[in-house]
Amino acid sequence: MSFNPTAALHRDPAWPGRIAIAVIAIALLWPMMAVSEFKPWILFDAQSLNATGRFLAGFMPPAHSPEFLRLVAEATWQTIAMATAGLALALIGAIPMALLVTERLSISRLGNGRMSVFAGMIRRSTRWLLILLRSVPELVWALLFVRIIGLGPTAGVLAIALTYCGMLGKVYAEILESSESHATDTLLKNGSGRLAALCYGALPESASELVSYTVYRWECAIRGSVVMGFVGAGGLGQRMDESMKMLAGGEVATMLIIFVLLVACADIVSKILRRRLA
Repeated sequence: MSFNPTAALHRDPAWPGRIAIAVIAIALLWPMMAVSEFKPWILFDAQSLNATGRFLAGFMPPAHSPEFLRLVAEATWQTIAMATAGLALALIGAIPMALLVTERLSISRLGNGRMSVFAGMIRRSTRWLLILLRSVPELVWALLFVRIIGLGPTAGVLAIALTYCGMLGKVYAEILESSESHATDTLLKNGSGRLAALCYGALPESASELVSYTVYRWECAIRGSVVMGFVGAGGLGQRMDESMKMLAGGEVATMLIIFVLLVACADIVSKILRRRLA
């Protein structure tokens, strides 16, 4: 019995819908690509290929002098410290705000299933604050703080703290809302407080996902710290900016290798923590 692909396609009831979605996606994507002036073929003309070859040739060999490696080690440690301190400050604000906006931990809704007007106002205000904090990229916050307090890692720490507070608060609340509600509701109905309901009801199920997302955000904070170094926030990014301005490709290559190793280490830490909480 021969297989007829045309007949098989006609028998698939979802096929017309898939074609329609693909056509709509192309129709929406094409004008966006035109407005953004996306022209990938420019990368493959002779002039671009020659420039790419010269640029990559300058990366070899990576710089490895003891004096330079010592400077890079100090900048790397400053980058890690900036990301960690910024994330710690973000957690101080994100955790209480996540508790405020999580309806599942609301005591006022237990009676008739609805929150009180005052509780609803607090939650809406907190949600708008989280939107405000995460809507401004950390690079913009860093530029503002560099103008206010001057050059240095303090601007980067504050920038990470504000932006990541909004991100962590939003995602923490969504993770807690999507967790199993039976244990949390039972604790609240029997007179437990919000904090106890969180620790003994929602956290046991959501701990792995919360830790995984937190470590991922720490990894993002390390990347963000490097980028903010280009605007004067210190760390590895500032060293990289100086090397790029001096066209020192070998130094840039060394710092890129260290940057990749940092992200790989963050991924290993995330896997270890997930296994322990599994």
